[in-house]
Amino acid sequence: MTAPIEIIRRTGIVPVIAIERAQDAVPLADALLEGGLPVAEITFRTAAAADVIAAMHEKRPELCVGAGTILDQASLAAAIKAGAAYGLAPGFDAAIVAAAKAAGFPFAPGIMTPSDLTAAAAAGCRLVKFFPAGPAGGPGFLQAISAPFAHLGISVIPTGGVTEENLADWLKLKAVVAAGGTWVARTEDITAGNFAEITRRARSAVAAVARARGN
Repeated sequence: MTAPIEIIRRTGIVPVIAIERAQDAVPLADALLEGGLPVAEITFRTAAAADVIAAMHEKRPELCVGAGTILDQASLAAAIKAGAAYGLAPGFDAAIVAAAKAAGFPFAPGIMTPSDLTAAAAAGCRLVKFFPAGPAGGPGFLQAISAPFAHLGISVIPTGGVTEENLADWLKLKAVVAAGGTWVARTEDITAGNFAEITRRARSAVAAVARARGN
């Protein structure tokens, strides 16, 4: 089985999704897969997150589904139990990083500063989430703070302020393996059952990655 981080690397874009109802899990998974996106991040910003991940994991195993916004041990445990393939957080919490490592669970803590990167590197992290990517300073800022850590082989997923229009600016950075974006599967489209629009946006995002990578 392909490692989730390799799937993310190949795909280049991770839809960051807040979904309110578990009943929408499978239609959402189908919309993403039809649009050519085999990966998703379901955030623990809603009460339905664990049930959504479990439904996707069971009924659409071809979708590499991860858990986002893991802010505490309970969310981490729920994500692992639900079958999440990987996890991410907006910030760095050494206890959560340690617990994920002990469970053998691929996990990317959030960073925004060189101090955050130092802490993540010291904890053994080689994949991090740069958040909030746009407000924090954009691609130029990430390039500057990641340069001193390049020899450690740390990879980055910028999220927050990433759009299809600026996606190429992020993907051209050597440290960036993929970018996280909320525009592909918006909560309002999921709630309204507008899955055709999600498929359209997924296809467009896949095409944008291909253009950015020169494929």
